[in-house]
This record gives sequence, structure tokens and C-alpha cells, in this order.
Amino acid sequence: MQMTDEQDTLTQTTLPGLEVLIVDDHTIVRDGLKRVLSAADTNWSVTEAGTGYQALDCLRRQRFDLAVVDLSMPGMSGLDLIQRIRAEYPAVRVLVLSMHAEEQYAMRAFKAGANGYVTKDSAATELVHAVRKVAGGGAYVTPSLAERVVQELNRESRPAPHAALSDRELEVLKRIVAGERPTEIAIALNLSIKTISTHKSRIQDKLQLGSTAALVRYGLEQGLLPGDMGVPPRGAGLAG
Repeated sequence: MQMTDEQDTLTQTTLPGLEVLIVDDHTIVRDGLKRVLSAADTNWSVTEAGTGYQALDCLRRQRFDLAVVDLSMPGMSGLDLIQRIRAEYPAVRVLVLSMHAEEQYAMRAFKAGANGYVTKDSAATELVHAVRKVAGGGAYVTPSLAERVVQELNRESRPAPHAALSDRELEVLKRIVAGERPTEIAIALNLSIKTISTHKSRIQDKLQLGSTAALVRYGLEQGLLPGDMGVPPRGAGLAG
């Protein structure tokens, strides 16, 4: 799978009647994406969904060519949604649009079945190019990530212990590193406190760490920093 931003004919590909499903839990993000895609081609039809469950409902009722999916959503995560789409609607192409610019996220997205990966700080022109390329049958990754993704694919060293964590467990771990309490994590992920506690216990078992402090120390040593989740450490001011 070639994942570089080539200047090929796909940048000029016309896709009349393209049906796009945008899946993001932030209304302002969905509105912005809809404006960008509608301006790119007036023949494209764009539908919005605020959660993974809403997205599946849309997919049951309508045919889509492409789903543009955010990774960090409460309830069903973007990775879980990608896996459901790949299993139940294999003809639908998937482009991830994420705040995370780390190769680990891109790798997990591709392994889940995504066809492309773009970061939210990308220019509108890059997003449109990615949509055209992925919807046209190609693969795409943000150029700044491409080299690191290839290095990750070719790396032969022993994987870090947290590679054994599930996607949800990794998400919980990062929020623990961010200093969030179980109740805060439960609210953010729309899960029960009991479920969060179960995830934490499994994380500790898999990493063989006996305390929250040890989890935080491990996360910092491995570069699993609070900013990876888009969540500032507790006590930090709100971003402007």
C-alpha cells in the first residue's frame, strides 16, 4: 500500500454523486468539513453523524461511498466504528480525520481498516485531495506522517508493552497519564465507573504495574503524553 502524497491524476479525479458521511462529535468541526467538501464539488452530498452509533444508523438507511471518521469520540470510538464499517459495509471507503499526529494512531487506524489518515491541522486543499484519492480507490496519509508510518511498519524491534493493550485500554491509559480521575474518564468516554476500573485493572495486569503512579510514570517514559488525547493535564488552563 503506497501512502505518500503523490502528484498524480487522482488529484484531478472527478467523483460525481459522491456520498460522504462525516462522523465527528463536534458540531463546529462537522459544519466546517461540510463547507469545505461542498465547496470542492457541488455534486457531492454530505451527511453528518455525531456518534459512531448515529453513523451506523445512517449506513443502514443510505448508501455511502466514503466515511470521514474522527478517532476520539465518546461511546463507540472511531477505531471501533472503522472495524464495524469494514465488517458490515466493506464497499465504504474510510478516511480518518484526527487531531493525533502520532504514527501509532495512524497505524492503529490502518490496521482497523482505514484507507487514509489526515490530521485536523491539515489545509482544506489537502483534505479535499485525500477525499478524492481515498474515494477513488487509493490510500492516503498526511505527508508529515508518511515517513514515520513507514518506519513503524519496517521496525523490527520488540514492541513496547502497551502494544498489547486494546484501543480502549490505550485510550484509558492516556487519560490516566493526563491526570483524569476514573469518574472523569467515565464521563468523557460515556462508560460506567465500574467499566473504567476494569479497564484500569487489565492495563495494570498487562503492563505488570501495581499503582496509578507507576502507570503515569510508564506513560511519560513511553511518550504517551497527555496532549496525545487532546486532554490537558488536570489543573492546566483551558486552551484558547
